[in-house]
Amino acid sequence: MHVAMVGSGYVGLVSGACFADFGHVVTCIDKDSGRIEELQAGRMPIFEPGLEALVAANVKAGRLFFSLDLATHVAAADVVFIAVGTPSRRGDGHADLTYVYQAAREIAAAIEGFTIVATKSTVPVGTGDEIERIIREARPDADFIVVSNPEFLREGAAISDFKRPDRIVVGTEDARAREAISDLYRPLNLNQPPLIFMSRRGSELTKYAANAFLATKITFINEIADLCDKVGADVQDVARGIGLDNRIGSKFLHAGPGYGGSCFPKDTLALIQIGQEFGAPLRIVETVAASNDRRKKSMSDRVLSACGGSVTGKTIAILGLAFKPNTDDMRDAPSLDLVRGLVALGAHIRAYDPESMEQARMLMPAITYCEDPYGCAQSADALVIVTEWDAFRALDLGRIKTSLKEPVVVDLRNIYRSEDMRRRGFRYTSIGRP
Repeated sequence: MHVAMVGSGYVGLVSGACFADFGHVVTCIDKDSGRIEELQAGRMPIFEPGLEALVAANVKAGRLFFSLDLATHVAAADVVFIAVGTPSRRGDGHADLTYVYQAAREIAAAIEGFTIVATKSTVPVGTGDEIERIIREARPDADFIVVSNPEFLREGAAISDFKRPDRIVVGTEDARAREAISDLYRPLNLNQPPLIFMSRRGSELTKYAANAFLATKITFINEIADLCDKVGADVQDVARGIGLDNRIGSKFLHAGPGYGGSCFPKDTLALIQIGQEFGAPLRIVETVAASNDRRKKSMSDRVLSACGGSVTGKTIAILGLAFKPNTDDMRDAPSLDLVRGLVALGAHIRAYDPESMEQARMLMPAITYCEDPYGCAQSADALVIVTEWDAFRALDLGRIKTSLKEPVVVDLRNIYRSEDMRRRGFRYTSIGRP
């Protein structure tokens, strides 16, 4: 099949490369000429494990292309995906659909023959109806069907998630669209992922509901961790105790500094707005968003306490800036609130991250960036682990202790064992553990 992917950001690029690897002919389209030039030269605009090699292989095989020319490639496509950004709208948190509707108008002018227009962007309930109205109004003669096909990709594991999905959700009740989407995903048949067809609005809501539920699990275990701190329990024991119940599951029950990234923060806010718009307020999700915001801001207080109540004039070493490992994504990363809080308290910040420092420099230009964890720790008054990169799980702790001015470690991801750290002579603080 011929696929046009409108938008060559994270979702569009990963999805386009994977569809090409299935054997389809895919063109990823973008308005950013610099991005298209970089992609044509084989340079990735994002860090995602395995993506560069996957793109290169499919470009070489003649199945994956990059272009600024939407009209030509949409006209030739059997399926056109909308994979543009839907950032939170300033002021109210609602999803900004400017790029989605602009893409719909441009697609309307270009489609020829029977075409599936599929929305991969995360969009509020009813967006597919408006996309259909836009295209139908512009092209009453066109033979097209608008479907919802949300993505469920985890940054850092996106290729695996696309090729071995838990489920593929498709919002359409049209027989022709069902057949076309089934053909598109047919290469996954050996893995037998459930292809779930539902109404378009049901599919749009499923994406938001999934992210809000996972955000709720994170926020729940973080609040349990705070209670563990007060009563002397170990949150990791509690998480294992409840996670082995298959009605709950163990995933997303890891206490930490709060969730961030490109999805959970904006999608929970958008879902809250949808609930208010339709007169069905989502009080649990409202509480989750507020609790997570407070938590990220409170992390500087934990560092303050570990440093004896003051960080004025002290140097704090930060390990990990991206919101999670295996990505360079800094969007709503907990490190942002932590660093801002510590700077406001008078601290000097040195930081290291394996991948995200280029992105971080644009957001936090005034702090010092280091070449490795040990240079970051050198003569610092405390070391704070913010992102659980594998490289931080097996640090040379003897070298870290020697490098630090004071042997203070604040582990916001619980990647070390408390008893081991204390035996090595560290003043060690973690989350929800005695």
